[in-house]
Amino acid sequence: MIFEDVFINGFRVRVFQLNGLKIGVALDFGPRILYLGLNNESYNLFNIIPEVQLETPDGIWRIYGGHRLWTAPEDFPRTYTIDDKPVYIDLLENRIIINGNPDYRNNVLKKIQIEPGEKEYTLKITHEITNIGRWPIEYACWAISVMQPRGLTIIPLKPKRVDKYGLLPDRVIAIWPYTRLDDPRLVFRDKYIVVKHDPSIEKPFKIGARANPPLLAYWVDEFLFIKRIKVEDDKYPDYGVTVEVYANDKFLELETLGPLKIINPGESNKHVEEWEVKKLKGLRVDEEHIIEEVLVD
Repeated sequence: MIFEDVFINGFRVRVFQLNGLKIGVALDFGPRILYLGLNNESYNLFNIIPEVQLETPDGIWRIYGGHRLWTAPEDFPRTYTIDDKPVYIDLLENRIIINGNPDYRNNVLKKIQIEPGEKEYTLKITHEITNIGRWPIEYACWAISVMQPRGLTIIPLKPKRVDKYGLLPDRVIAIWPYTRLDDPRLVFRDKYIVVKHDPSIEKPFKIGARANPPLLAYWVDEFLFIKRIKVEDDKYPDYGVTVEVYANDKFLELETLGPLKIINPGESNKHVEEWEVKKLKGLRVDEEHIIEEVLVD
């Protein structure tokens, strides 16, 4: 497998070419993916923001940017575990496996596996969190991508009748305490929600939904990034939503969730995302175009 070690925004990154895409893995912390783009382009869809940090009882947690793996539901300081040690990368045929370091405070070990998707310009990203403690732990895998600014997110919410007469609710939306429903970044359409990133609005914003179809899409600077997931018939965190979007003035995050399970010692919880990257010069925020470019697999 072809790769090159380079510096990106001051961080050592190993950049691989895989299925028409360039993907860069952080070497000195993680597991984190710091670069994603087309082979023939120099544009990184992921935002790298080393200046954003948070003081915790265990030390300074840094967001770094790119793509990371957390455990849900969110809790402080458990969620903000310090991941500032070098990772171990295994290459098996066409797979890249990023092995994090044991987190003995929370009794978990994180791993991210990258392999080609079923078609060109797609990747299969398998997130795995293993219980390395001595008793069962309940958690979900939480996959978070920090995107370049000034783009827009699409959360699909197509109706799906759950009973014969359509008398029961069929869509779920979760709202965080700091979110304003009249936020100008938020737009409700008939079959989807749009969240725009605006660097002039500092106030944080977050919304979650049980997406149908189960995906998140982000369009920025003529590139479209789609994260698809499969939803299990199981319990999910945050009132059962499967996707979430967080935004402030500095960045926007695309987040997907796996099922919330009780994991026994030595066992793992896994969550798979399928990534696709397209070059798309224009994206109209109307039903027909969104369905054509984003919602149809």
